[in-house]
Amino acid sequence: MAAVVIINRIICLGVGFVLDLVFGDPYSLPHPVRWIGALTGWLERRLRRDSDCAAAKRRRGLLLVLIMLAVSGGATFAFLSIAYRIHRAVGIVLESILCYQMLSVKCLKDESMKVCRALCAGDTEGARNAVSMIVGRDTKRLDNAGITRAAVETVAENTSDGAIAPMLYLAVGGALLGVLYKTVNTMDSMIGYKNEKYLDFGRCAAKLDDAVNYLPSRISALLMIAGCKLCKPKADFSAHNAWRIYRRDRYQHASPNSAQTEAACAGALGVRLAGDAWYFGQKVEKPYIGDDTRPVEPEDIRRADKLLYAVSILAWIACMALLSALYAVHAVLTAL
Repeated sequence: MAAVVIINRIICLGVGFVLDLVFGDPYSLPHPVRWIGALTGWLERRLRRDSDCAAAKRRRGLLLVLIMLAVSGGATFAFLSIAYRIHRAVGIVLESILCYQMLSVKCLKDESMKVCRALCAGDTEGARNAVSMIVGRDTKRLDNAGITRAAVETVAENTSDGAIAPMLYLAVGGALLGVLYKTVNTMDSMIGYKNEKYLDFGRCAAKLDDAVNYLPSRISALLMIAGCKLCKPKADFSAHNAWRIYRRDRYQHASPNSAQTEAACAGALGVRLAGDAWYFGQKVEKPYIGDDTRPVEPEDIRRADKLLYAVSILAWIACMALLSALYAVHAVLTAL
């Protein structure tokens, strides 16, 4: 049974990754993450009360997290159980589709390139609108350099959140663990803000997101440093500088994880990222990441996307190799 599970996981992760690289996320098709987001919003409207004390807000936020994990995990488990009971081939097909939907490599590249193309065309307002689709900060105040930095930062951060972390969880626990990870990630993106509205209500979601991304963010950063060697032209990417800035600036963020890949990316490209930003009409002071050796330029978005693809391919190869090695070890032990 264990051997079958490993083989299924290899097939589903392999097919899912290829589907993501080829098709991305078609907006016209149903998507589990959109359902997770809709349910999170529905529960927030019924559970969050501004009049509650801090402790009550935290309890209600914890309740939202528990309900979301139970619903998304339970629904995924039931869905896959029924599919595999019908036939193994049915289960593999449907789990492969779920794996595909948990990854967002091509979608992240496509959305960031909309920003790049608008900037290259001199359409600042179009670039602001495009970057507002992929960042949580206010974008109305951003000039071209700020728009570029925001796009590069979100590609760098989501290299972990949107590609490597879900891939690792899919490899470890299949589509079920992948869906649970994306549930945590989605809740954090919706209610995990450190402002008056969500500081207490979203605390559980934010802390849980920090925990599940702790190792993946660091693995992603190290893979990003290694990925510099795969990107061309080689003069645009410096693994040495990526390692230097990573070691220096990887904790230059309120989150224990976000600066990991941002620091590696800033060093790899030789630019300075982060700095003060506006959220919900309030200015948030943030330290810089990287050295201001040259101004950021729209082409840096394209370079960040190259790193995204290099890191994703390295992670996929590593996951497939580890699963294959696990299968080989299991086969040997079974034969003894």
